[in-house]
Amino acid sequence: MIQPGLQDALERWLIELGSVAGRSEKTVEAYRADVLSFLAFLQNFEGDALGTAHLARITTRSMRAWMAHERGRGLGARSMARALSATKNFITWIAEKEGFDPTAVLMTRAPRFAKKLPRPLEESAARSVLETVELQSTTPWVALRDQAVVTLLYGCGLRISEALGLRGRDLPLGDSLRILGKGRKERVVPVISAAQTAVEAYLKANPFEIEADDPVFRGVRGGVLNPRHIQKIMEQVRAQLGLPSSATPHALRHSFATHLMNAGGDLRAIQELLGHASLSTTQAYTAVDTARLMDVYENSHPRAR
Repeated sequence: MIQPGLQDALERWLIELGSVAGRSEKTVEAYRADVLSFLAFLQNFEGDALGTAHLARITTRSMRAWMAHERGRGLGARSMARALSATKNFITWIAEKEGFDPTAVLMTRAPRFAKKLPRPLEESAARSVLETVELQSTTPWVALRDQAVVTLLYGCGLRISEALGLRGRDLPLGDSLRILGKGRKERVVPVISAAQTAVEAYLKANPFEIEADDPVFRGVRGGVLNPRHIQKIMEQVRAQLGLPSSATPHALRHSFATHLMNAGGDLRAIQELLGHASLSTTQAYTAVDTARLMDVYENSHPRAR
């Protein structure tokens, strides 16, 4: 049993994650589950009702025992790393409040796992996707809507949630668009003419009124368009074009970054366009091959010329 004081502390931390740190509702719920799982183990390990004072007595041994327990129940390395990150975050937060040393928790190393690199589409394949999406519906405004969404994903590097999160106040689309992304981080992205044209065509055919607070992209009954619909459209398109299963809506965002980089785009500028906090994340998205990097090196480094 978790004592009320510790339960209250957990809830306060989760509220701060959402309201102050800007974590998404999905992330907050995942962190809740991870920390509750850790606390449940610790309670059994300690053999007593678990309170805040117990957290100050966590040892390296208890952390190792928890990780062994999680591996034993089949938790993968990636999920284990996330659970450890959530636990470290919570223990650090409560240690600052209660004035104890969380070193034993912070020194615990996450298991290593191979990061899955994104797989962008070839430029010709990306063009084929844009041309084929419109053919998936016999309802003209629906076909134009789907094409507009997919064009925004590839043409502006938007996440699907960002494209479907556009509101009437964002219209008409100009040369740039202000996006509120992950962690409530704001960025400005250029809007290419193809995206402007696709959205304008959809808006002319759209049968619903769009006020300032209304979603731009509507379902057939007028509600917010479900992202699952765009995922299904991509499933149909990749089957028709013979593309791999990695050709998802998010792969269009990967492709946006990779194709910009291949055209000579600056890595830090692309980082800003994607809204990444870390440059290393952008490097993974761009999938630049070693030969290109060596070419840049040989043409740019003063010692190589």
